[in-house]
Amino acid sequence: MDIDLNADLGEGAGCDAELMPLVTSANVCCGAHAGDPDTIRETLRLADRHCIAVGAHPGFADRQHFGRREQEATWQQAFNLCVYQVGALVGLARAEGVRVRYVKPHGALYNQACRDDEVADGVVQAAGLFALPVVGLPGSVLAEVAAGVVPFVPEGFADRRYRPDGSLVPRTEPDAFVHDPEEAVTQVERLIREKGVRTVCVHGDNPEAVAFAKAVRAALLARGFRLKPFA
Repeated sequence: MDIDLNADLGEGAGCDAELMPLVTSANVCCGAHAGDPDTIRETLRLADRHCIAVGAHPGFADRQHFGRREQEATWQQAFNLCVYQVGALVGLARAEGVRVRYVKPHGALYNQACRDDEVADGVVQAAGLFALPVVGLPGSVLAEVAAGVVPFVPEGFADRRYRPDGSLVPRTEPDAFVHDPEEAVTQVERLIREKGVRTVCVHGDNPEAVAFAKAVRAALLARGFRLKPFA
């Protein structure tokens, strides 16, 4: 079975060069919650060098909290935020001869889009403007809003724990992270089987991201998965 392995990159975590060869898709930061044009272009070059699929990773413009603090946003504000950032990434990618293949919101924008109709609609309409698929939690509001508008790609997380309703355990709560690669792959297999997940995320800002990504990648391959971009 094919599965995509993605990571959030271009955020200044310092390990992009080591992570890039381990994944099949790179969610490239668009410069609002982190990063800058120079970092973005270097990340795009790195992805191109390793033949890695590139997606846009827009987030709230809140660098102090790394885009992880929730904010009130109308659909128009969410739309403007995403069009502004995705458009910038598409332009820089064109300068590098790289194609942007999908949109995956970051942090709080991702979480809100997965449960709030207005935010979800803004993200979906922005992705539709660029004719790009959207990545998000399976069974979420974002998945429902995307139906019939843009392709939706269900995503699972190797390094995060889930609530019974399928949402992620907030980072502020105890035991929000999975640290054992074998447990992570067992979780991934369940998400693929029960939720139809097509892409799996390993966070690039985790201090143990490289070792964790190597272990998850090896475990997936050992269990017969073929790592391949979904887009």
